Amino acid sequence: MKYIETLREGEKVADIYFCKSKTAATTKNGKPYDSVILQDKTGIIDAKIWDPNSLGIDDFEAMDYVDIVGEVTMFNGAKQLNVKRARKAKEGEYDEGEYLPVSEKNIDGMYKELLEFISSINNTYLKKLLEQFFIEDKEFANSFKKNSAAKSVHHSFIGGLLEHTLSVTKLCNEYTKLYPLLNRDLLLSAAMFHDIGKTHELSKFPNNDYTDEGQLLGHIVIGYQMVSEGISKLDGFPEKLGNELKHCILSHHGELEYGSPKKPAIIEAVALNFADNTDAKLETMKEILLNGNPQEGQEWLGYNRFMDSNIRRTGK
Repeated sequence: MKYIETLREGEKVADIYFCKSKTAATTKNGKPYDSVILQDKTGIIDAKIWDPNSLGIDDFEAMDYVDIVGEVTMFNGAKQLNVKRARKAKEGEYDEGEYLPVSEKNIDGMYKELLEFISSINNTYLKKLLEQFFIEDKEFANSFKKNSAAKSVHHSFIGGLLEHTLSVTKLCNEYTKLYPLLNRDLLLSAAMFHDIGKTHELSKFPNNDYTDEGQLLGHIVIGYQMVSEGISKLDGFPEKLGNELKHCILSHHGELEYGSPKKPAIIEAVALNFADNTDAKLETMKEILLNGNPQEGQEWLGYNRFMDSNIRRTGK
C-alpha cells in the first residue's frame, strides 16, 4: 500500500485508509462537501470530497476502512487528498495493523529507561509515588505505554505519550547538571507526571480523540487530580513537597492562555515548562519537515498554525 507519509503532491492514490473522522460542511458559495481525516500507521492526511453526492462516492462513516481514489495536492503547506471515488472496504481487504501509527522507538525499551529514572530518585516519598503509578498500577502502566501525547499536533501515535515524557525527563535531567540549584528529585518526578492526565483526556486508538472528561477538564487538571489522589494514599507525604509537585503539573504550559491554571512560581516549574515546550516544538518541526513536500528547488514549506510561522528547510 501507499503509506501517507510517502505521498507527494500530484500523486494519484488508489488504496485503503482508515477514516478517523468525517464532517459534512459547505463552501462559501453554499456547495456541500465532506471533510475527512484519513489515517494509516505512518500518519494522517486531510481529505476533501468536493462532490459527496456523485455516483463514485458510496456511503461510509468515521471508524470505517475506506477504499479511496484521489489525488494529492498541497494546501497551506500541508498535504491534502482530493477524493474522486470512495467506498467502504470489506473485511479481509485490509490489515488493521497497517493503520495504527506507532512510535519508531521500542516501547518496552523506552519504558525501561523511564523506570531507571524512577530508581534514581532519592526522595522516599516521590519514589514511592512514582512506583505507585508506573510499577504497581498495571492498568495505568499499560495505558501510559499505548497512549498518544496529542490528537494531532505532536507525538500523535501509539507510544507518543511515553516517548514525549521520556524526552522531557531526559531534558530535565540535563538541566540539573547545568543548574545544580534545581531539585533533581522534584523536577524529574514532575517531568514523569506532567502529562499523565492524557491517559484520560484522549481515547485509545484507533479513535485517539478527546473524551468527555478531556473536553470538560483537560489533562492538566486531570493529572493534578490523579497525583493528589496518589499522594493521599501515602502516609506522611510532606505537604510542602506535594504542593510543589502539583504546582509543577498545574503550570507546565507556562502561560494562562496556554491552559495552565498557574504560571511557574518555582525554578523546577520553569525548567519543566521549557523542557515540555522544547520537545513539543522540535517534534512538531520534525514531523513538518518529514511530511512537507516543496516543489523541486523550493525550501519553504508554508505556514504552520502551531508554530505560527512559515517553515523553511535548513540549507545544505
